[in-house]
Amino acid sequence: MVYVELTVDVTPMEIYSDIVMYELGEIGFESFVNTDKGFKAYIPQGDFNQEVLAETLGSISDCDINYTCQEIPDQNWNAVWESTHEPVLVEDFCWVYAPFHSPNADVQYNILIEPKMSFGTAHHSTTYLMISFLRDENVEGKNVLDMGSGTGVLAILAEKKGAKYVEAIDNDEWAYRNALENTETNECSNINVRLGDASALGESKFQIVIANINRNILLRDMKYYIDVLEKGGVLLLSGFYEHDIPAIRTEAEKLGMTFDCFRERNEWVACRFTKN
Repeated sequence: MVYVELTVDVTPMEIYSDIVMYELGEIGFESFVNTDKGFKAYIPQGDFNQEVLAETLGSISDCDINYTCQEIPDQNWNAVWESTHEPVLVEDFCWVYAPFHSPNADVQYNILIEPKMSFGTAHHSTTYLMISFLRDENVEGKNVLDMGSGTGVLAILAEKKGAKYVEAIDNDEWAYRNALENTETNECSNINVRLGDASALGESKFQIVIANINRNILLRDMKYYIDVLEKGGVLLLSGFYEHDIPAIRTEAEKLGMTFDCFRERNEWVACRFTKN
């Protein structure tokens, strides 16, 4: 398969690089690697649309974006990925690394993630924030639901921290297969990886629900997450910006949740709620 490699320079990079990545992910770009001036993004040639790309990047204001595109043969993909993909350290607590890296003996949890085309290698601020929240969350002996699980990194961390049962659900088949592979690689035995969306939720109840998706899906499906959350349970949400908090908070409180706090990284946020 032939891929299109998009090289993007963003100014100011520190604030807007993640925002541009997120918008590109919404139009089908599947993998991202950081550069000194921004990042490179990859999409199968058959899914690439130049007009949609121009419209998407043109809609992002308050930053300067320059980009170039080129086709890259599939046989070069792994070499390119390995040469640019770096492991991620989250607060001296969790080390998310690829098979071509070494584990870190100085952290509490090492998570080996095969960096294919699923969201959730901890490079994105939202995944980083959710790992940060899980660091402080007591999951010992609890049932955890991970919606939009991507690579399965959050589900894997929950099991490593002692969760009794973890359900990881994603509606993307590639992500589903990648999560199956990653849970096996990390020797997880209590994670049930499922292909589907909120409609796949059954009668199981959870003490912790994680959803790192995007604003519109969270607003649409939050009621389903809260339905399966036990009283006193914790809801962790991410995938949106700080200016989206009022809409997210209003919907959550309407559904019987109490807003606890939020954390921010590069304008992305994660929120914690408790069920009344």
